[in-house]
Amino acid sequence: MMNSRMTEKLNRWKNHNLADSDLVRELDKIRTDEKAAFDCFYKDLEFGTGGLRGVIGVGTNRMNIYTVAKASQGYANYLKKEISAPSLAIAYDSRIKSEVFARTAAEVFAANGIRVSIYRNLMPTPALSFAIRYLHCSGGVVITASHNPAKYNGYKVYGCDGGQITTAVARDILDCICQLDEFDDVKRISFEDGIAEKKISFIEDDVVDAYLEAVSAQSLSDSTLDRNVSIIYTPLNGAGRYCVTRILKENGFDNITVVQEQELPDGNFPTCPNPNPELPEAMELGIKYARRTGSELLLATDPDCDRVGIAVKDGQGYTLLTGNETGMLLLDYICKRRIALENMPKHAVVFKSIVTIDMARRIAADYGVELRDVLTGFKFIGEQIGILEEQGEAERFIFGFEESYGYLSGPYVRDKDGVNAALLVCEMFAWYKSQELTLLDVLNQLYEKYGYCLNRQFNYTFEGAEGFHKMQKIMESFRHHEQSVLSGKKVLAISDYKNSVMRYKDGTSRSIDLPKSNVIKFLLEGDSALVIRPSGTEPKMKVYMSVSAKNKEEAEGLMEKMKVEVETCIYAETIFNTR
Repeated sequence: MMNSRMTEKLNRWKNHNLADSDLVRELDKIRTDEKAAFDCFYKDLEFGTGGLRGVIGVGTNRMNIYTVAKASQGYANYLKKEISAPSLAIAYDSRIKSEVFARTAAEVFAANGIRVSIYRNLMPTPALSFAIRYLHCSGGVVITASHNPAKYNGYKVYGCDGGQITTAVARDILDCICQLDEFDDVKRISFEDGIAEKKISFIEDDVVDAYLEAVSAQSLSDSTLDRNVSIIYTPLNGAGRYCVTRILKENGFDNITVVQEQELPDGNFPTCPNPNPELPEAMELGIKYARRTGSELLLATDPDCDRVGIAVKDGQGYTLLTGNETGMLLLDYICKRRIALENMPKHAVVFKSIVTIDMARRIAADYGVELRDVLTGFKFIGEQIGILEEQGEAERFIFGFEESYGYLSGPYVRDKDGVNAALLVCEMFAWYKSQELTLLDVLNQLYEKYGYCLNRQFNYTFEGAEGFHKMQKIMESFRHHEQSVLSGKKVLAISDYKNSVMRYKDGTSRSIDLPKSNVIKFLLEGDSALVIRPSGTEPKMKVYMSVSAKNKEEAEGLMEKMKVEVETCIYAETIFNTR
């Protein structure tokens, strides 16, 4: 399994005086485990628009101080070529080694003559996006693996606009990284020396205050709203506690109970192995608190606090809302309230990803609001906000959302914001409660008005080198799908975003005016759709299914039929590839 090049890399790490004792111990363990050694060294950790993300550990295919330092040196080399006197902002979340990786990055940047501003304590990812713009930095880095399990960490890179880097910039940074040796070509000074020499400085509280003021400015409620609603909040042992509780209290929501076991930062996530508010198990402890207190609303933010999930009381139990459901409710609420407050801009625009529920288009149209689709990844929504800003039309943007629990209602940052979403959800909940309506009541009203639409996401894991190749094969099999019927519904068109073409079943086609991406979307009769893509940050195949029907029961039946058929295709390809 190990070829000569990988053996050489492994031996270099063995012979290097590693500065992290955890890496030394792990390297010792894999000496006699060829498969483990292969997975650690068979490739370099991939760098893309999402930066780096991977399992924490030893090797070139792992997150460690050396892969972080190498990426930072590459980013530094890129910046120095493109910008005179560059500067960067850095933030980090609660994950294992997040602070260590953040300081490592700061040490490399400072050694390369790049001025660094770093948060003193862990902060939400959107606070990093805000700091870049507020401090007029050339870019930024946040150390996080978002909602991934505890064994992961990541390195996300941002540009001067506060948004994640574009495909072209990522490619240029990658070129710089690929020219480097992780041991010989990286410049570093100690963090303490960087502070002493004023090459590294801490981001002070005034920046955090300004960020939270910008979030508060997104409020759509007036002083008459009764905010005395009981709220359970869990930061899932992540970075959200300080900002979320503060923004809610500063806006009158004082009746907040924080889930004690998940309150403090802890990268091991002891009560929640998968700290993802999309998953029911991540919400279990919060729901126990809600039952005990009788609270009607549960909020959960992921470790870097750019996503928020919610659960609402439903009789004796609690219902978890999907990202699509919360997004539709917020879209409808924002439009409704802006019109009532007479601050709906002319030619208002909303952005959503191509995998997000298409029913949102009907809601937006009803309010006279333009809705535009972008590729999956909030960076593409941030990019569109930036284009509006360049045109002097930033005020046109009123909302952007993804089905993966990401929301933003203002142009003050260029990334999804769990702090902003938490405030809006609480306001929305309280506003409807004042009218004796629950969020479920409102959701049912939307379904009655626009038709029932069921959206679900399914993930299929393919780990390691073998898994990567399996996913490529699976994508190609769907890309060349020739059947005219899928799950009993006619295939109207297949959108191939990798090849930028939409092929209709009548033999015609048209080009897709979006950046290339390895995504395939099937448009089916009856306002149904199927989207398939490999994750850019995890070893997973992501499948998004959307069906429209007269009622929930019919939609559930159609969804199950589609799921069985798609899984048959996936597993057939998997079996083929393991032969």
